[in-house]
Amino acid sequence: MLELVQKINGYLSDYILIVLLVGTGLFFSIKTNFVQVRCFKEGMRRFFSSFSLSGGRQKSGLSSFQALATAIAAQVGTGNIVGACGAILIGGPGAIFWMWIIAFFGMATIYSEAVLAQETRRVDADGTVHGGPVYYIKKAFPNGFGSFLAGFFAVAIILALGFMGSMVQSNSIGETCSNAIGVPAWVIGILVTAVAALIFLGGIQRIASVTEKLVPVMAVLYLIGGLVIIIARIRFLPETIGMIFKYAFVPNAIIGGGFGYAIKTAISQGVKRGLFSNEAGMGSTPHAHAMANVDKPHDQGVVAMIGLFVDTFVVLTMTALVVISTLYAGDGVLASGAAEGVSKTNMAQLAFSSIMGGKLGALFVALCLLFFAFSTILSWNFFGKLNVEYLFGKKAVPVYSVLALVFIFLGSCLSNDLVWELADLFNQVMVLPNVIALIALSSLVIVASKSGEK
Repeated sequence: MLELVQKINGYLSDYILIVLLVGTGLFFSIKTNFVQVRCFKEGMRRFFSSFSLSGGRQKSGLSSFQALATAIAAQVGTGNIVGACGAILIGGPGAIFWMWIIAFFGMATIYSEAVLAQETRRVDADGTVHGGPVYYIKKAFPNGFGSFLAGFFAVAIILALGFMGSMVQSNSIGETCSNAIGVPAWVIGILVTAVAALIFLGGIQRIASVTEKLVPVMAVLYLIGGLVIIIARIRFLPETIGMIFKYAFVPNAIIGGGFGYAIKTAISQGVKRGLFSNEAGMGSTPHAHAMANVDKPHDQGVVAMIGLFVDTFVVLTMTALVVISTLYAGDGVLASGAAEGVSKTNMAQLAFSSIMGGKLGALFVALCLLFFAFSTILSWNFFGKLNVEYLFGKKAVPVYSVLALVFIFLGSCLSNDLVWELADLFNQVMVLPNVIALIALSSLVIVASKSGEK
């Protein structure tokens, strides 16, 4: 099964995803006059003006920052640590360059997703907000084809995030915590599942209350730890940055094989892990942005761009600089190629341990990953819940919640490679109906982008 899924993923990420993600991001960048550049300052201003660790319970939906925190919680997860390490290990340091490229164009894509989520959301009389890709997919195609695409997307996201994706997160939590403190992964799985169940019971308001506090704290903690490592290896920083750009175009010099194979590997790893990290074009974060109470769709669109910027250009880049500066640059153990015993799961722990010491480094990464991955589990479960309700009604939600908790526990016990490959598969499948609808409704996005700062 692992070999079959790997072949399908290879075809999707090496060919279809590259064209779709880069093409869609480039399309919206041009059509919106590069909104990610033109309105970046506005996005930062709205981000800091709405910043709050206690936004309070909203009468309907969420505050703009609560929606952003829920979206960032989904984005900043295992992909920012384990995913980035996997991209570097397989595709070389140059894979990070391609993750940056995907993220830059992805900022225009995620702006479009947030705008359309706002444009097509519905608010019930009791204040309940319904929004997400299924609603703008049906608006794009108000016929049987639209219903099929929306249903296809809903099934894909339930499997991708509610089940398989949560398994990836709990798997990484279990392995890193087990490496750090010696507790069996299944014990960690039980604890994570129990805490998740308590938060799930409180619905979106409780999830938002947790993420608005957890996201800023976990990001600051990780960045401080990363800065400690970078300062300790500051003399290797120019070499580290140089390797990212050099091996983006001559990756065969470090990962071996022919040039064609190496460049394809570097780019495909950047695309695949970039998607898993920033989720632009995947259709997950629009569920959170649809909940935001803002004056106009553009307002949440520019805030959504900042979420992606924080995810990739801040948090993920910190992981890359730490790993490359300690394991590849100078006297790093991977300076001459692959080394025995190094995997995407323990790579970050080895990097931090090289400066902090074995126990402290492993414990620091395990703690950060626990925060990152657990916050992602909360958001992804909520996104899956919305689509279960869309397909089957509210009566199906308790059944979904129980199954999701089972998958969270199982993720801590199963093979890491198979869990990651299945998550990648369903993540990539989600892109197809979402991108088709984005392009079909591009005129709405263009109109919204014109309301930004000139």
